[in-house]
Amino acid sequence: MPLLTEQIKEASQAKKLFAEPIQGHVSLGRSLRFIMWLVPTVVAAVVIFLSGLEMPVAVTVQVLFAILAAILVSGVRVAAQWEKAIVLRLGKFHGTKGPGIMYIIPVIDYVRFVDTRTLVLNIPQQKVITKDNVPAEIDGALFFLVSDAERAVVKLQDFQYAISQYAQASLRDVVGGLSLDELLSEREQIQLHIQAIVEERIKEWGLHVDMIRLLDIELPEDLKRMMSRQASAEREKRATITKAEGDKLAAVNLAEAARIMQQSPGAMQLRTLQTVDGLGPSPSNTVIIFPAELTEMVKNISSALTKKQPPSPEE
Repeated sequence: MPLLTEQIKEASQAKKLFAEPIQGHVSLGRSLRFIMWLVPTVVAAVVIFLSGLEMPVAVTVQVLFAILAAILVSGVRVAAQWEKAIVLRLGKFHGTKGPGIMYIIPVIDYVRFVDTRTLVLNIPQQKVITKDNVPAEIDGALFFLVSDAERAVVKLQDFQYAISQYAQASLRDVVGGLSLDELLSEREQIQLHIQAIVEERIKEWGLHVDMIRLLDIELPEDLKRMMSRQASAEREKRATITKAEGDKLAAVNLAEAARIMQQSPGAMQLRTLQTVDGLGPSPSNTVIIFPAELTEMVKNISSALTKKQPPSPEE
């Protein structure tokens, strides 16, 4: 008796599973089934009432015909272009139909529609610990599609839940083998690695992974502050090095310019004139200009006096 009860329960669950289409199915056949039932029912009603039968008999015949027509027409199904219909006959897999119009035997057959378009599943936020013992929380998105509707439905109770759980486990395994620096800098390689692991397993389920994307990586607040200070120190270091290199380059250029001006008096005079011109016509500036020849003459006289100076008595 318990075994019979368990079998009845499993049969009812299977009936419910395959009788109810998955989310996303478009019931395109309802209007068609109604028209296919209404037209013959109206024609039959006209024929029955014109046949001269007694009213109770005519009504009974009409009701029986309407019920029979409803049962026959209920087997008409229409699958959208992106759908596949999995048909079970007396609990056994019978075939895959669609897209388009199809007919299933009422009561005997059960049908489930599978969306073959690219589906998106959210990978909820996962708490992981990296190889260097840093806690992090990661969430992502999984893009996949059903490549074999038969295997996806027959082998798995819920293929969407199964692939979501397997993707979460793969994400934790992959991230757990990486350091924090690798996690932050090699996101593209991590996504490809997780995708390869998931694809290797779910291809046996009739599924195909299009891509996996990591959306956000949350780190502890104290670690964020430490990373911010480290980044700030690194920027200051680069700024100091850049400034020192600029000062060095400026000193080299100034030394080269001084050497050229020393060898060419005309260049020094041009530089002097540029400096005077840069002072501007402001009345607060007072500029006294000595001729360059006078400076050179004073220098020559000073040198001549130094050479003619008599030696001291001690010498």
